[in-house]
Amino acid sequence: MHDARDINSCAASESRTGASASLFQFGDYRFARAGRDWKRIVDVSGALFGLVFFGPIMLIVYSLILVTQGSPLFVHLRVGQHGRLFRCYKFRSMRRDSEAAIERHLAQDPAAREEWERAYKLTNDPRITPFGAFLRKTSLDELPQLFNVLKGDMSLVGPRPIVPEEVERYSYFIDAYYSCRPGITGLWQISGRNLVDYDRRVQLDADYARKQSIQLDISILVRTVWAVLSRRGAL
Repeated sequence: MHDARDINSCAASESRTGASASLFQFGDYRFARAGRDWKRIVDVSGALFGLVFFGPIMLIVYSLILVTQGSPLFVHLRVGQHGRLFRCYKFRSMRRDSEAAIERHLAQDPAAREEWERAYKLTNDPRITPFGAFLRKTSLDELPQLFNVLKGDMSLVGPRPIVPEEVERYSYFIDAYYSCRPGITGLWQISGRNLVDYDRRVQLDADYARKQSIQLDISILVRTVWAVLSRRGAL
């Protein structure tokens, strides 16, 4: 398991190896204090509104998963601001034996293993239940992350929350990722989601950290509505 010091030291070491690393130092991405305060106000207000607005839907989804699988929430460690690990909440969309299922699938399908190692995702994921596929297509599986926003682990808008194993793939861009809270939505989600290759996802996270503003967040939130409705790039 990575801790914040391990992750930060790894990123610092890698940042010295790239010719363009000096363009992506952590300090370049710091939000002005007033901007951070306003962003937090928008996050809390938006999360509370979302929980009230989507509350009935969340209760229905929770009940359906409880009846069919017994454990409605999936909790997974993700890397947050400053490299801190946090428990990220989602509605369960996978089978209870998901770890065994993915190991069997990757062992039997070399193409799937190559896709997994390249993108940390599978186009045809054997772990996902039929109802889970619906939740993912509609992004309803991510609604519990509104609680992560209230806790301060996440923001409504920010980089895509990554797992510790992905840190080394961000190379010197990891400083940009660390500079802000990961988001429920962001540039990746409105740019085609899983149609975007991994390197482009990393670049989008760095671009957001460099350009972040309340105006940009509002624009992304509005465009997210269309991205969800169109289901473009959803798996």
